[in-house]
Formats: sequence, C-alpha cells, structure tokens
Amino acid sequence: MKMSKAFGSTLHTAPGRSESEGHQLLQRAAMVRQVGQGIFAYLPFGWRTVRKIEAVMRSEMDRIGGQEVSMPVVNPAEPWKESGRYFTIGPELARFPDRRNRDMVLAMTHEEIVTFLSRSEIASYRQLPRMVYQLQTKFRDEARPRAGLIRVREFLMKDAYSFHSDTSGLDEHYRDQYRAYHTIFRRCGVPVRAVLSDVGIMGGSMAHEFMYLTPIGEDTLLLCETCGYAANREVASFRKPVPGTAAALPTEEIATPDAKTIDDVATLLGISPSETAKVVFLAAERKQADGTPRTEYIVVVVRGDMEVNEAKVAGVVLAAELRPMTEEEIAGIGSVPGYGSPIGLHDATIVVDDLVAASTNLVAGANRDGYHLRNVNAGRDYRGHFVADVTAARAGDACLVCGHELRTTRGVEAGNIFKLGTRFSVDLGADFLDRAGERQPLIMGCYGIGVGRLLACAAEEHRDDKGLRLPVSIAPYHAHLTLLDDPGSPVGELAQRFYDELWTAGVEVLFDDRAERAGVKFADADLIGLPLRITMGRRGFVEGTAELRDRATAETTAVALDGLVAEVVERITTMRAALDVPATIPLPEELLAR
Repeated sequence: MKMSKAFGSTLHTAPGRSESEGHQLLQRAAMVRQVGQGIFAYLPFGWRTVRKIEAVMRSEMDRIGGQEVSMPVVNPAEPWKESGRYFTIGPELARFPDRRNRDMVLAMTHEEIVTFLSRSEIASYRQLPRMVYQLQTKFRDEARPRAGLIRVREFLMKDAYSFHSDTSGLDEHYRDQYRAYHTIFRRCGVPVRAVLSDVGIMGGSMAHEFMYLTPIGEDTLLLCETCGYAANREVASFRKPVPGTAAALPTEEIATPDAKTIDDVATLLGISPSETAKVVFLAAERKQADGTPRTEYIVVVVRGDMEVNEAKVAGVVLAAELRPMTEEEIAGIGSVPGYGSPIGLHDATIVVDDLVAASTNLVAGANRDGYHLRNVNAGRDYRGHFVADVTAARAGDACLVCGHELRTTRGVEAGNIFKLGTRFSVDLGADFLDRAGERQPLIMGCYGIGVGRLLACAAEEHRDDKGLRLPVSIAPYHAHLTLLDDPGSPVGELAQRFYDELWTAGVEVLFDDRAERAGVKFADADLIGLPLRITMGRRGFVEGTAELRDRATAETTAVALDGLVAEVVERITTMRAALDVPATIPLPEELLAR
C-alpha cells in the first residue's frame, strides 16, 4: 500500500476528548473515526488490524474444535421472550417493530438464537459435544459510552457457544476455552489476568473475565499476590472475621438522637462499628407474568464496618438491576431512614449477610426516629428470606484462600467465558436424547471477546509519546518503507523494486511515497508504529545501504541493500515466532476442583 493513495489521513491532534491515550493515537494514526456517540468506523489501517485479530481468534477457536457460523444481528423477539431477557434487560436492548408490527431486537449477544438453532441441529447425545463461533456485529445501547472503543454501542465480537451432554463435558471445554483465551491475548500482545466474575444477565454457574489491567479500567479487581486468587469486586469473597460466641441478650431500646450514621451511633454508644448492623434499602423492578410492572423492596443487612455489594445482592434475589429505595418507599414498609432495622418490616425481602447471621447482640435501628436497639440477633428478632455473602471485598481484607491481604487494581474486561448450564436450553426447549433414550436439556457454555476492545487494549499497552507500537501479529503492515527522495529518481525506483520484492517475500509493506519533508514522514511512521521502518535516501543509495529501525526498541541499523529483504524477513519471522506460542497458564483452583 502506498501512502499517497491511502484513504485516511494522520492527524496532529485527536478530535474530541478521551481518557484513553491509546484511543487518541488510534484516531491520529488514521485507524478509526467516530461517526456517532459510541459508534465508530474503521479506516483501512484499522480494518487490517481488525482482520488480523479475527484471524488469531479463528485459529485458536478452530484449534479447540470450533466451527464458524454467522447469525443475524436483527432477531425476532420470540426467542428473547422465551428466555425472559426481553423483559428483564433494560433499554440497552434495542427493541423495535418491523413493518408488520412484529417485535424485533438488535442482538447484543446470541445465546437465544444459537439455542434456537440447536433445537433443529442437535437431537442425540451422539452429536455432542459441539462448539460453534462467529465474528459478528452486536448492538448494545449503552447509556454512557466511554474511552473510545472500550465501551461502545455497536461492536464487533467473537462469540462462541458449546453444547454438552453432561457437566463434566462442559467443565473440560471451559478449561480449553480458558487456555485458548490466554493464547489469543498473548498472540495479540495484550497481557491479561483472568478473574472470577459475576454471571450477570447471562446466568449460569461460573464465569471468568480476562482483564487488561489499566488505570482507565471500569472494573475494580481484588488480587492476592501470594496464592493467585483473583476476582472482580462484584463477586470477590474474603475471609471474614470469626464472630464471638456470646449468648443472645434481651433487646433494649436506647435513645440515639441525631445519630443516623453508623459512625455516629458507634461514637455515641462507645462501641466499634463492627458491633452494629447496617441496613441498606434497595428496590428491583419486576415484570409479572401478564407483563405488568411490580416493585420488589429488598432490605439488606450487613455488619456496620462493611459495605453492601449490590451485584451479590442482585444475584441472590435474581434481579437484573437494583436501585435505592425512596424515603416514601422506606416508610411504606414500616421503617425510618437513618434508624432502619429488619425487625417488624412488611412487604419486603430481607437479605442477611452470613457474618451478621452468625453474630450476636448487634446494635441496629429501632424503626423509630431517634432510637436504636441493643442486642439484635438474626433468627430470634427477625428472619431473613436469604442468608448469603453480600458484603464487598476491599483492599486489606484477608484472602479467602490463603489469608494474606488482598490488593485492588483497575481493569478493562477484554473477554469473558460463562458456564451457562441449562439456563437457555430449558427456557427455549433445546434438548437431546441421552443414552437411555430420555430427553435432557442441552448443557451450554458461551465465550466472548470484543474485537474492538481488544484493539483498544493493545493500543493502550503498546504506545509511547510518539505513537503506537502495535505487535507484528496485529499491526496493519509489517514494515514502513520511507522514501526520502522523489519517486521518479533512481532512489525512488530502487525503493519501488524493494517494495515489490518484500511483498513477494511475504512482508506487508506500507510505502510512504508522498512528497513530504523527511520530518513529516518520520513522525507519521512513529505515529502509525509499524514494527520496522526501512528508510531509503540518497546517502544510503550511494553507500549501498538502507536504514532499518525497530519501532519497539528504537534500535537503528544500516543494512546492505543486497541483504535487505532477507534481513527484514528474518526479523519479522522472529517477531512472529515470539508471539505465536501457546500460553502456558496454570489453571486456577476453582477450575481444578471441578
């Protein structure tokens, strides 16, 4: 490709603002352009990189038995209604009527459609296991797109789906996907950390996210550097303190005027916040069988020195989203803001943290303005509809596995894998005949990587103050041939000859044949950041050499013209070989235990 013919121009400054410096460079390097909020177009340089990322994904999915398919972006709503997600997912799922007034959706994922297809394509255990994948556009109407390609509304995704006759088969394939994902990210030059995560709207029994660690990440992760425990804060657990075994004492109402916070109550009574119970009021919007809305009120009880993890609560009560209750709603269930208690409430679901359930004689609100109760005990004074771990892990908490301190960091979710189980097959009636001739629901897994988000992470990882430095596996071209003379000159004719020879030898070359100053060409070469830069000018022509510069190391070498093609091929081959090695990642304890 010659830069004089390129569709897309490099930019001195990026249009708009983004907290991602990598995204600014993608725009300046003529790889992407924004056409709407959270909607981007890929220019030729960017699209070449996307296709290379796709090729890596295809090869690793094929390696573990995948078969590529293509499913439609526009879906009839019926499968989504059968799964229930048509009703439980909020406005991020784009719904619309077609010209015949039939309900349709724009797919944000394809579990419903692939399960629908499995009903006609899988009939017997003899056809299992099976795994299919696709590279397809998705649409998710995000309320707050951010950081360029990291959170968008329209996106390209590699999504794979596996079907099994038993859970052991799913467990084995899940491990294969876990290893394949690490290899994909390694080959694309993006370091990731796999962490346990919330199953969210996907459902199922287990999920892992593959996190690129960066300060601009949206997710908070809890990591143990001693034993390797890693989890998204949404699901992270920690070793909770062992509560005392004191006998339960009679409750006692005490006046606590103007003490509406845990710290105020603890200071007034001369106790530790760990001796109190905190109540958090939440609400979930439900849709009943007839489609009418219903609000469920949820009261969560945790120890006063801890925080509620709303994602854990949502998983316990099976709610897609939670919101804070209003003061009117709190009063409507028999409580008082600032003096709330789980005692005596009505029309509410009570969720009790397991540490509170095991503790005795805590101080809690009295559901009376200006008063609290001493010696409140779960099980005696109130009963929870659910008892579970619903507290948020924090830096400094003890690791659940080894007891050492956890640390927090930020990350971008670059990919995810889920054990769906029978979550979709039961709802959509996808089953098979087992060895005994009995009908059983298909056991499923799903596995996704955002192509654009992976590119965004690569740009964030591989950059400097001059531009991008994408690895050879995904760079739009392997080498940047920079001509410092007129294309019609002897130097220009020689450069054209080497351009042709390099392409014949399998080296993808971007030829800067423009009538620009050397400084402009070098700046653009650094900005686009191809692995190698070949510079040909009059001085080198006289000396019989070309300058070869490694973008990653900035090392510059004069190479004899008669050995130039061989040297470039060898360097590119070495770079590719360093990346094209399967990742050797030990499986985490939670996967070995299954």
